[in-house]
Amino acid sequence: MDEGHTEADRTEPSHAPMPGAESLAEPLRSRWSPSIFDDTHRLGPEDVETLLHAAQWAPSWGNSQPWAFVVAERGSPSHDLLVPHLSRGNAGWVPRASVVFVTAVQVAPDPAGEGGASPGHAFHDLGQAAAHLTLQARSMGLHAHQFAGFDREAVHAALGVPVWFEVMTGIAVGVRGNPEDVPERDRGREQKVRRRRELSEFVWGPSWGEPWGAPGRAE
Repeated sequence: MDEGHTEADRTEPSHAPMPGAESLAEPLRSRWSPSIFDDTHRLGPEDVETLLHAAQWAPSWGNSQPWAFVVAERGSPSHDLLVPHLSRGNAGWVPRASVVFVTAVQVAPDPAGEGGASPGHAFHDLGQAAAHLTLQARSMGLHAHQFAGFDREAVHAALGVPVWFEVMTGIAVGVRGNPEDVPERDRGREQKVRRRRELSEFVWGPSWGEPWGAPGRAE
């Protein structure tokens, strides 16, 4: 798995979460979304399969498993169909990744009447499957960057996705490349400080809008 990693990947800057997340386990703590991938690195089929198994074993409503993935390895026909429909902001960095997983979710029953019973839960479950794949990638020494900047309708048609599925996102996976190989705009993405809202802004306790406080924590 280490074969093909670049010096830039081995010496990458730390993007650990801000203070308050020190107790997070790996690979949660070191997960981040780089935009500079090594465009010579390739993933073997065994590694791709392992990533997909991680998504396969994500929890889902009633074990419905409403997700689907198109594996768009760099240089493959599916990759060639995806790239022309990337947004301007993503067209520079996404094609450099070793593989892009295009995610889709079943939102209606298929012609046999199977699936699509709870589309609201389906979106939640696809998110879990994507998160599992992303964390598995990090545990393998890879990086994943999820994105939504592409023409979903055009990709839906180009990849032949059935109408009872909705194309949602892409997950670019690979190893970090050399910052000198990409435009300044893409290098700038790497310098952004990772920040999240404070828990008090979105976690409620006694009632909605009243922040939860950890027991015993001083004000």
